[in-house]
Amino acid sequence: MTDSITKTTHIRAPLDRVWRAISDHREFGQWFRVALDQPFETGKESTGKMTYPGYEGYPWRAQVVAVEPPHRLAYEWVPGSDGTDEDFEAGLRTTVEFRLEEEGDGTRVTITETGFDKVPEARRESALRDNSGGWEEQAKFLREYAEARAQA
Repeated sequence: MTDSITKTTHIRAPLDRVWRAISDHREFGQWFRVALDQPFETGKESTGKMTYPGYEGYPWRAQVVAVEPPHRLAYEWVPGSDGTDEDFEAGLRTTVEFRLEEEGDGTRVTITETGFDKVPEARRESALRDNSGGWEEQAKFLREYAEARAQA
């Protein structure tokens, strides 16, 4: 059993364009498929509703850990949750981190989610499996989004 997921992608877009796609809550919402209520701000909560097909209206709740332009955005959330606040309040959260660095003709993005040992054992294996596939898909969405806007 592992405690983390790491996905890396190369995006053919400048660092500042990719940073904007990740750190601007409206742009993040477009590729991640979530309608966020407010900008990401270190130490503040991020709330909203999912717009991802099949999960429309599902609550989004995260605690923003770091906004460090233009290289790092991190937040905590509850993977595999049923949407209640109980696990969030109990601190049963993982940490999601986006790290950006210039690489060749674009930007290397590393997405890491850690802390699955905090997820209740009954949900841990499915949370790891689901989020691993989910981050693969989200990395693709981010790449497509940022590359399309870099061309515009």
